[in-house]
Amino acid sequence: MGRKYIDCRDYPSESKCSVTIAADSEQELMAIAVQHAVTVHGHQDTPEFRAQLKEAIKEGRPPA
Repeated sequence: MGRKYIDCRDYPSESKCSVTIAADSEQELMAIAVQHAVTVHGHQDTPEFRAQLKEAIKEGRPPA
């Protein structure tokens, strides 16, 4: 099982967020990604939003 990540640069926002979050497990990644999305981007923590985040997860290491 490889690393997983979500890169905010793939989803441009008004804040021009450049954060990339990576973890060894999907559960760990989702926990911190939801926290980031709610506190920084103002999203609501809903099942629908979590499903969208799950679709954004990529395998491997983020590009530099």
